[in-house]
Amino acid sequence: MPGGNPQNHRGNPAGKVYALKAKRNMLASSKSKATVNGRLYVRGAVLSYKGGLRTQYAHTSILRLENVADAQSARFYAGKRVAYIYTAKNKNIEGSRYRCIWGKITRPHGTNGCVRAKFRSNLPPQAMGGRVRVMLYPSNI
Repeated sequence: MPGGNPQNHRGNPAGKVYALKAKRNMLASSKSKATVNGRLYVRGAVLSYKGGLRTQYAHTSILRLENVADAQSARFYAGKRVAYIYTAKNKNIEGSRYRCIWGKITRPHGTNGCVRAKFRSNLPPQAMGGRVRVMLYPSNI
């Protein structure tokens, strides 16, 4: 790649910043299982959009899930619902500033436990490195 940095030949170098931010969020959280705490969801973080060498596809997001380290474990979450919860400037009719974008996990991404998810509306760029909740339904068990 003439005139460029050979270390950044695989897409957006800022993606590493989001991955580090997501990893820091995961390490800051406790290492316990979801059901032990009474939570009915698994915490996750938004890493990036799906992308190729020169393109990115905002309709599919890549998520890192807590305590998921391989593709076999990630397959369990296929079909599960995902919620990205964020705060808005103005209150809605019910008086809440919280908003939610729902999505669904479609498949594993690679062999390190990341998953791909499609949301009803594409996640905004501010969501990179942010938290998501992966609901443990619908259940296949």
